[in-house]
Amino acid sequence: MKFLYISASNMVSVKSKESTSYKICEIAKNVSQNKCVDVKYSILELKNHHLLPCIGCGKCWNSHRCVLDDDFNDIYTQVIDCDLLLIVSPHYAPIPAKLAALLEKMEQITFLHWGSDNSYRSEVYGKPTGVISHGGGEDWALKSYKFMVNDTIANALDTIQLKLIPLNDEWNTGISLPVHKASFSSVSIFPTQEYDWEKLTQLISDYIDVLIQNI
Repeated sequence: MKFLYISASNMVSVKSKESTSYKICEIAKNVSQNKCVDVKYSILELKNHHLLPCIGCGKCWNSHRCVLDDDFNDIYTQVIDCDLLLIVSPHYAPIPAKLAALLEKMEQITFLHWGSDNSYRSEVYGKPTGVISHGGGEDWALKSYKFMVNDTIANALDTIQLKLIPLNDEWNTGISLPVHKASFSSVSIFPTQEYDWEKLTQLISDYIDVLIQNI
C-alpha cells in the first residue's frame, strides 16, 4: 500500500521542514508507520512544484492529463497510485493557491467526462482521503477553519470523486488544529506561533485511526 501526505503550505524557508503543514504531515506519517506495516509513505510539498491554473482549454479530454503542466501530471499520478491520501492545508484565502490549482485541474478532468456520461468514474474514484486544516487561531477559531478550509476542499473532492473521510458527525470534512498561543513582536512582521505538539499528535492519531479503518 501507499500513503500520500500533501503539504499545501506556500511557506518558503531555508529548511523546508519548518512549515507547520509539513510538520503535521511528518507527525501523520510517523503515527501511520506505528499503526501500519508494509506501507510506502510519501510527503509531497506543493511549494516545490510550479503548478499552473486551469485555463479551460479542454485538451485534457483525451489524455486525462494537463497538456500544459507536467508538475500537475506528476502529482495527479501520485494521487492515483496511492491507497490513502491526506491533504494538510493552512488557512489562507481561504486555501493556498497551489492547492486550488491542483484541485481545479482534477475537477476539470473529472467533470468534463462526468458531464457527458453520469456513470463515469474518475481514476481516483472512492479513494479514501483525509483533510487537516490549521491556522493562527486557538480553539475558538477551529469552526471557522472547518467552514473556510475543510468544507471548501470537501466540495472539490466530491466533484473529483475522492472519498472524504469524516472524523465524526460534527467534524464531517476532516479536522482542524489550533495553535497554543500566537503573539506579535517588533522583531518580525510574522507572528510567533506556539503549538502543543503532544495534544496535536493525539488529535492527528485519532483521525489517522479513522482513515486507516476506511482503506
